[in-house]
Amino acid sequence: MGFNVVNLNSLDLNALRVFERVAATGSFTAAAHHFHRAVSSVSRQIRGLEEAVGQPLLYRHTRAVTLTEAGERYYEEVREILERLDLATEALTYPDPEPSGVLRINAPVAFGQRQIVPLLHAFQRRHAGITAELQLSDHVVDPVREGHDITFRVGDLADSSLVARRLAPMNYVVAAAPSYLAANGEPRTPEALSDHNCLLYQGEMGRQRWYFQAPDQSGSTPFEVAGNLYSNDAESLLRAALLGQGLVLFPTWLIGDALSRGDLVPLLEAWRGEVMPGRRDIHVLTTERRLRTRKVRAFLDYLRESLAPQPAWDRWR
Repeated sequence: MGFNVVNLNSLDLNALRVFERVAATGSFTAAAHHFHRAVSSVSRQIRGLEEAVGQPLLYRHTRAVTLTEAGERYYEEVREILERLDLATEALTYPDPEPSGVLRINAPVAFGQRQIVPLLHAFQRRHAGITAELQLSDHVVDPVREGHDITFRVGDLADSSLVARRLAPMNYVVAAAPSYLAANGEPRTPEALSDHNCLLYQGEMGRQRWYFQAPDQSGSTPFEVAGNLYSNDAESLLRAALLGQGLVLFPTWLIGDALSRGDLVPLLEAWRGEVMPGRRDIHVLTTERRLRTRKVRAFLDYLRESLAPQPAWDRWR
C-alpha cells in the first residue's frame, strides 16, 4: 500500500524534522529534548504526520520506538530531503567563499578531548565564521542518521558508503612511570610482562589483550597480562600509570605528551604492540554530499595540513 498522496501538500516541515529525530534516536523523549519541547507535542506531530500520509510510521513500545516497514522507507527519503534542504539553506545563508556555518563533529571521547579539541580550536581561529558542535562518544554511531558532518573513527572501519580518509596510523607503546620502573625494574621481553602490573582497558569488547610482533615475525602474538586495575576509561588508566601504579599499552595520540615530558618511559621498543591482531588506523568519515560543502572541505584540508607528514603525537622520540 502506498502513501496517501492527497494530503501531502498539507505536510508540516517541522513535523518531518520531528519524525526524523524520533526515527534517528528511537525515542520521543530524545526528540523532545532536541527541539526543547514537551513529549506530548512531539507525539501529536507524529500522529498528525501519520494521518497525513495515511499509514503508521512508528511502532510504540514501552521503552523504545521503532519504524514500521513503511516508516523505514519514508525515513530514508525524508532524511535525504532534509539534509539537502539544510545544505541548500546553509549555502544561501553563508554565501561568502570563506568557510562558515555549523560544523557537526563526532569523535571517540579520549581522542576528541586530547586531539580534536586543540585542532578545532586552531581551525576556528583561522575561520571565525565556523561554529562547532562537538559530540564525543565511544559508541559507534551512524554519521548519516545522526547528521554529523565529520566523524572520527579509531580502529577498523565497517563497510560503508561513506567517504573515508586515513589520517594517521595507530602506534601503540608500552610505557610506565619512572617511579614504577625504579621499584619494579623494566621488562625486557613481552614474556616478562607476566611479572608486572599491567593496567588494562576493559570496554564493550571485554578486557583488552596485548599483542606483540618482533621485527622478524610476520604476525603478532597475544600475551597474557594482568594487573590490579581494569577500567573502561582510558584517562583513568593513564592517570594511574602516571602515579606509578603499573604499565599501560596505549596509542601515542593518548600518551605522546607524557612520553615527550619523560613522565612515562617507553618500553619494549623492539616490538610492535597492538591491542588486537593487525594494524589499525585513524580515519575521518563524511558523505559525498557534505564533502561538497566549504566548511567540510576546509576542515579536511586543515587536518591534512596539520597532521602531515607526521602527527605531533608521534614526534616524542
